[in-house]
Amino acid sequence: MKYTLPDMLIQKAGQYGETKTALREKEFSIWKEVTWGKYLENVRNFSLGLYDLGIKKGDVVAFISDNRPEWMYTELGAQCIGAISLGLYSDMENLEQLQYLLDFSDTRIIMTENQEQTDKILAVKDKLPKLEKIIVDDFDEVDGYENPELISFRDILDRGAGLHQKDGEIFRKKVADIENKDVAIMSTTSGTTGLPKLALLTHRNLIHMAKGLAEVDPIVEGDEFVSFLPPAWIGERMLSLGWSLFSGFTVNFPERPETVRRDIREIGPSIMLAPPRIWEKMLADVIVKIQDASALKRKIYQFFLPRSERVIEKTSENVALSLSDKALQVVANTFVFRKLRDHLGLTRLRIVYTGGAPLGDDTFRFFQMMRVKIKQVYGQTEIGGIATVHRSDDVRVETVGQPLPETEVRISDIGEVLFKSDAVCKGYYNNPKATEETIVDGWLCSGDQGYLDDGHLVIIDRMGDVMELVGGKKFSPQYIENKMKFSPYIREAIVLGHQLKYVAALIQIDMDVVGKWAEDNQIPYTTFEDLSQKTEVFQLISDEVNRLNKKLPDVARVEKFCLLSKELDPEDDELTQTQKLRRNAIVDKYITQIQSLYPEEDIKALTQEV
Repeated sequence: MKYTLPDMLIQKAGQYGETKTALREKEFSIWKEVTWGKYLENVRNFSLGLYDLGIKKGDVVAFISDNRPEWMYTELGAQCIGAISLGLYSDMENLEQLQYLLDFSDTRIIMTENQEQTDKILAVKDKLPKLEKIIVDDFDEVDGYENPELISFRDILDRGAGLHQKDGEIFRKKVADIENKDVAIMSTTSGTTGLPKLALLTHRNLIHMAKGLAEVDPIVEGDEFVSFLPPAWIGERMLSLGWSLFSGFTVNFPERPETVRRDIREIGPSIMLAPPRIWEKMLADVIVKIQDASALKRKIYQFFLPRSERVIEKTSENVALSLSDKALQVVANTFVFRKLRDHLGLTRLRIVYTGGAPLGDDTFRFFQMMRVKIKQVYGQTEIGGIATVHRSDDVRVETVGQPLPETEVRISDIGEVLFKSDAVCKGYYNNPKATEETIVDGWLCSGDQGYLDDGHLVIIDRMGDVMELVGGKKFSPQYIENKMKFSPYIREAIVLGHQLKYVAALIQIDMDVVGKWAEDNQIPYTTFEDLSQKTEVFQLISDEVNRLNKKLPDVARVEKFCLLSKELDPEDDELTQTQKLRRNAIVDKYITQIQSLYPEEDIKALTQEV
């Protein structure tokens, strides 16, 4: 079998046909299944429909959609005729950035999910001379629009089916024309310091990554995965597209973003990838749930929690467990953790990943107690999403695991993490300068500072983000920020202090947890802004900061902080679409609040923060 993504789909369809479910989507509260045979048929028809519109090898077909099968049909359909798929974030409201990405990528056709996404494209269509057609999935929502460039998803499928009836060999010939060195997808980089770049990932890149994951965590019959992270994100595409085609597990799509938690409980997935903010949110919800429980249930939880934590600490330090420790685990699981796992829909989890940022010690230990064995992954768009992962028998929370098979990692003379593997991307679209700077002699320059510890990779921070106080002492803002987010009351933290006398921070409270705390303490509030500026809330966060400071080195302790009066938002350019901080933009926007944290003579240095 030739190594391309369409080839793998054809192979799986031949192996399983109508006997096994490939995709499952919840619609109108009913789970609808798509077999591997039907999966291939839909991809084939969409592919030939694109071909009928004039799409050829090397053209770009974009999509902007939530998680649903039509996204997969679009990606693979484009790839089957040698076109390149580009994913855009469905919550992107910045029309200038949307227009830039579509124009810069030379997109000829885009698939939109519904009226909301179609309206965004139509708003910038006049500035996109290369964009020819907009394929709308939920076409009923735009049926009254008088725009000749609009066409329904169903119509594309029908066109393709008709073409296949006329020539049953055309699809096979088009797939045979693809090579594994051809570009399969464009994927936007995080863009924390400016406009995102477009990484070019080949079929070989994606399949190499899937093969490595399958060697570390073999798939078994009946494995289920839930696709709920943004389809434009490389991590989601890697698992839902690359790994599922390689290993043949079922991909499930929730009904709506708002129903993800409920739908996860119904599915009971065995494979899951979620960033730290998802696990932290689950833990915060458990804390709220415990606060609402009866006095007896609270006492049971409070009895078992610290004792179970000590058992987990022993396990992580390879200390032998006593009979009483083992008995405690059994009792705690029976009366506390099994019910919590069931409530969260995590009972069947077998392969559990987190990535995108370090997972806090407290969160990690909590899920270890729950027998949810979370493993850290680390990677970048430019290396197919994942480069390192913990092995199940060697999980160390302070690291991001070990390199995947056939992946080399080394540390440069200046401390930068470098990677080499067949998963390293071909480069950036229309950006040879960035390509030359990022890929040097086959090595991917990650831009992250780190070191190796007994085969494990430890990430310190971005190379340009390590800060230095006036006295010369260096600290990692990301390290402090992650420590601060261990508190269930703190959702985001932005640490400051470069070329200043001490460390300070902007803090965003967790609305749900702090709101529940306020209700329990009979503190009235109306909005996020009102709650965040309460004196009692400031004192609550102050106590948390003091507690967290005890776990930090002297140089990294937060001396002052202020509470943000609004939640950080990607549409305000405060976060990337993957929820990473845009540090420069935040400093510029909140300079008045930041200035209140430092003496007047430090104001000039503040405006020069990294």
